[in-house]
Amino acid sequence: MTETLPSPIETALQHGRLIVDELTTGYDGQPVLDHVSLHVPDGSFTVIIGPNGCGKSTLLKAMAGHLPAHAGEVRLDDQRVSGIRPKALARRLALLPQSSTAPDGITVVDLVSRGRFPHQSLLHQWSRDDEAAVTRALELTGCLEFADRQVRSLSGGQRQRVWIAMVLAQDTPLMLLDEPTTFLDITRQLDVLTLCRDLQRERGVTLVAVLHDLNLAFRFATHLVVMRDGSVIAEGAPADIVTPELVADAFDLDARVLPDPETGAPMVIPRER
Repeated sequence: MTETLPSPIETALQHGRLIVDELTTGYDGQPVLDHVSLHVPDGSFTVIIGPNGCGKSTLLKAMAGHLPAHAGEVRLDDQRVSGIRPKALARRLALLPQSSTAPDGITVVDLVSRGRFPHQSLLHQWSRDDEAAVTRALELTGCLEFADRQVRSLSGGQRQRVWIAMVLAQDTPLMLLDEPTTFLDITRQLDVLTLCRDLQRERGVTLVAVLHDLNLAFRFATHLVVMRDGSVIAEGAPADIVTPELVADAFDLDARVLPDPETGAPMVIPRER
């Protein structure tokens, strides 16, 4: 009988977690994050919010091992992220950066197929599993209909969906998404965030996303991280931590916080300035 090996997601769910411990990091010797600590709950849809320039994208880059720590560390499965080889890390963690540039002339299906690179080796070339992962990613993101078109011919929203498809094709147990709803209209924003929630609920994928729309963040997050000035000022379930005082502390915004009539999640109603 042939033994069935566990998928990367199944393996990570047995012992996986992502922890940021007293992390200080930044650019050109200037710190952006100052002794940041947080724990991403396994199997959660964690959403990071905060004003522009507070360090949200920097935190995501550090989590993905793309930015060295000045002090502290990021740990994945009790290993320092900085000590994991890039290709091995890419089989466990996928990052969708805030902005990406596709090579000239590349088609949608070819770009999405690049998400399978971490699973390739001299002994493991392109397989039916790779083909299935790419097709599924294209279907889930609504990109299958223009799979053979060049990426540069697409609208901004369509290109964003293609980048999300590439990350999905990577098939990792942990996904980091920096503003995944950029360039998308409200319908596609809901589609993308619903897809993320389905991955989290049905497949146990752990997601960490930076979002700017507070009400969408509160609606979809199972765990919320609130940042300001390079620090985490609150984290927890949205219903437990979102108050008018927190919104004022994070955003200098005078607002009411009411239950969303559709979901019951907190909803921010700004007052007249």
